[in-house]
Formats: sequence, C-alpha cells, structure tokens
Amino acid sequence: MIFLKMFNLFVSRKLLKRKDSHASPASLVDDLRASLLSDLRTSDGAKRQQQRFCGPSAALTFNFLVAVAIILMNKSVLGRVGFNFPIALTFLHYSVSWIFMCILNACSLLPAAPPLKATPISSLFGLGIVMAFSNGLANVSLKYNSVGFYQMAKIAVTPTIVLSEFMLFAKRVSIQKVLALAVVSVGVAIATVTDLQFHLFGALVAVAWIIPSAINKILWSNLQQQEGWTALALMWRTTPITLLTLLILMPWLDPPGFFSFQWSFFSTAAVLSSAVLGFLLQWSGALALG
Repeated sequence: MIFLKMFNLFVSRKLLKRKDSHASPASLVDDLRASLLSDLRTSDGAKRQQQRFCGPSAALTFNFLVAVAIILMNKSVLGRVGFNFPIALTFLHYSVSWIFMCILNACSLLPAAPPLKATPISSLFGLGIVMAFSNGLANVSLKYNSVGFYQMAKIAVTPTIVLSEFMLFAKRVSIQKVLALAVVSVGVAIATVTDLQFHLFGALVAVAWIIPSAINKILWSNLQQQEGWTALALMWRTTPITLLTLLILMPWLDPPGFFSFQWSFFSTAAVLSSAVLGFLLQWSGALALG
C-alpha cells in the first residue's frame, strides 16, 4: 500500500508536468513506470526517489507513529500473550523483513545499492551485528522494565549519539538543536516518570542497550548520507548478518522453552503484527536517518 501511494504520487506529479503532451494516458503511465523502475536500478536514482517521496518531516512522523505502536505491541506480546523470548521476537521481526525485501527484489522494486567496493565490507558486517544487539537488547529491556523506564533509557540514546559523533568525527551540534533535544527529553521524562518500575537486571540491560543503539544510528546515518545508500538497500545487505547474530544470542539471552511455546491464533496474530511493525520501524528509522 505504501509503495502504491508513492507510485501514484510520482505519476500524478509527472502527469501534471506533461499535461501539454499529445501522448495517450496509457503510454504516459507506461513511460513513468519505466522511468521509476530505471531510477531504482541505480543507487543515485534510488536515493533521489527516497528523498522525493519521504522527506525529513514525513520520515520522522512515520517513525514516531510506528515506534509508539511497536512499543505497545511488543510489551503486549512479551507480557499478556506470554511470548517471553525477546531475542526470538527480534529474530522473527527481521525474518519477516527479509521476506518482504525478497518479494520486493523479485518484483524489481528493491532499490539498487552502491558498488560494494565503495563501502568496506567490514562496515556492513559491523552494522549488521550492532543492529542485532541494539534491537535485541531493546526488546529484552522492554520485557523486564515498564514502558516508562524503557522510554527513559531511550532518551539517553540521543545525547550519547551527540557525544559519540563529537568524539569520533568532531561533529558539533548547534545550540538550537541542543535546546530542542533538552526540551523534548525533559518532556518525555515528565510524561513517563510516574510509570517507572525498577528491575535490577532490566536496568543493566537498558544501560547496555544505549551504546549499541547509539552506534547503530550513527552508522546508518553515515552510510546513507555519505555513501549514498538507501534505507531498503542497506536493510537488504545487512539483514542476513543480523539474523545470524540473533541466532547466536538466543541461547544466551532468551529463557528456555521457545520450541515448546503453545501457539494459538491470537498469539500468532500478535507476533506477526509485531513483526510487520518491526519492519516498518526499521524502514522508517532508516528513512529518518537518511
């Protein structure tokens, strides 16, 4: 549905530009479809299409709405549904994402990636591993902590990113952005402080999650902004690495009993809904960083 809306928007804009053309509407649509698919076959063209269809404001709004929805859904899955396997849940998220991207690739709708020689393979492997720790530990934190404590830990990710980019890349942030971040952080803290519930193991996991989460966002941003990767192309390259890393983490961070979990229609629908939201969260987050 999202891709259909993007295509319709692209077509309507182009048709307005060609309103004086004597070509038939059917031929115009065919030309525009061919033009769009041609753009998706090059990394530069795919990057232009991503920026055209999803600007910063749209990407941030999309990411905010999906983030709220998935936090509530994952908390329900890990609690009320009784699926007490946060790493396995993350693995299912990325598995569904991989299936979606395989479908897009089969339909020639997956954006092209920059030449691999332009990006060190170590960067892609590093990002894939960091993504596994970032999202896996996020769900472990959500399992053991309240939503309020989870949000408080999430607030700490932003200043960690700012500090890390300053230390690693000497990147400075304007005073206006610092004040804006401070206001937003204080606002979220006030809104969630009444929901705080302390759990020692959960608190330790939350602290451990902050660092890979910050590194994840920094690597995503750098690869998209400096090396021309689109969100979907980067997801396509790194998801297999993330899945392998999550398989290694499952015996260490998940409790036993995954294969004996009693699946029902309700639990299956809840987990699949969470997985679809996981794909949308990863995509929207990457769009926001690009």
